[in-house]
Amino acid sequence: MSKMDDLRALREARYERHVARGAQPAPPRRPVQPQAAEPERPTAATTDSSADELCGHRNMSGRTCTREKGHAAKSHRYS
Repeated sequence: MSKMDDLRALREARYERHVARGAQPAPPRRPVQPQAAEPERPTAATTDSSADELCGHRNMSGRTCTREKGHAAKSHRYS
């Protein structure tokens, strides 16, 4: 057999398993329990007296910019 024949046979076998699995009923799912809400922890930006003077931009990981509000720099400084 050639490599392509082997690949075709594997693909057809996988398809047959998929079709056979679809005929069986799905197992019952466990109910999702709600998570308890955590109390908010104060961050450095909210406890700082100059919090209203900061840029406040947030990056994807949740860090906030520590530059002054309306800064001219193109980049942010996160902490």
